[in-house]
Amino acid sequence: MQNWPLPESYTFRDQSVRFNVTGTGPPLVLVHGTPFSSYVWHRIAPHLAQTRTVYYYDLLGYGQSEQRDAQDVSLGVQNGLLAELLAHWQLKNPDVIAHDFGGATSLRAHLIDGCDYRSLTLIDPVAVAPWGSPFVRHVREHGDAFAGLPPYIHEAVVKAYVRGAIAREITDHELAPYVTPWLGTTGQAAFYRQIAQMDQRYTDEVEARYPQLRCPVQILWGEEDQWIPPARGRQLAAAIPEARFQPVPKAGHLMQEDAPEAIVAAALRWLD
Repeated sequence: MQNWPLPESYTFRDQSVRFNVTGTGPPLVLVHGTPFSSYVWHRIAPHLAQTRTVYYYDLLGYGQSEQRDAQDVSLGVQNGLLAELLAHWQLKNPDVIAHDFGGATSLRAHLIDGCDYRSLTLIDPVAVAPWGSPFVRHVREHGDAFAGLPPYIHEAVVKAYVRGAIAREITDHELAPYVTPWLGTTGQAAFYRQIAQMDQRYTDEVEARYPQLRCPVQILWGEEDQWIPPARGRQLAAAIPEARFQPVPKAGHLMQEDAPEAIVAAALRWLD
């Protein structure tokens, strides 16, 4: 992706994971969700990099990271990848900002892999059961049929799906960086693969342990999130001792596109 370069590569279980490091200062790790990529941080990372060393990467099977047949890109492996990247970057106690599946990944890396964070900011995370939209459930039941869609129909499906995460009107040009990684023979198969592998058991494994989180937590939630209702965020905040919950007006699930300034402001206040 020419307008969002990820020049560095890490090999995870013989698969390439792309990442970038920018800025100067204490470490801050950004973890995206599904069906997105680290491009979600394109209006946020430059501001945070003025006072922080910012690390961001594409989850395995997403964006510019490797996509391949029979690949495991589930939440069951993404926490192991994050743990390895933190070790590779020699980060022992970074601040972390995580969205959607990135939230589940960061929580699992903390609770299962023992990764320590100075603080954790969760943005509309996948963390509390039940989760999974009707579209996700339908794809999981009929994955082969969706994988064989004609490319132009598949592209329309991906565009509609991503638009459903954004409260404001967004042009095809703005949408393109989110859609392009899922196009073509490889991308189309990867799109339905990651949906087919969504499994609530990976959050069930850690949900009861949220009171054991070892760092301060703030939770930002778009008031217009159509994928995961704000009530889930309040439920999550109630499960984490002293967690701070902040609803964000006029923001959908992909808050990075609807209200990037709210994320930057909350992050700067929180990290000071």
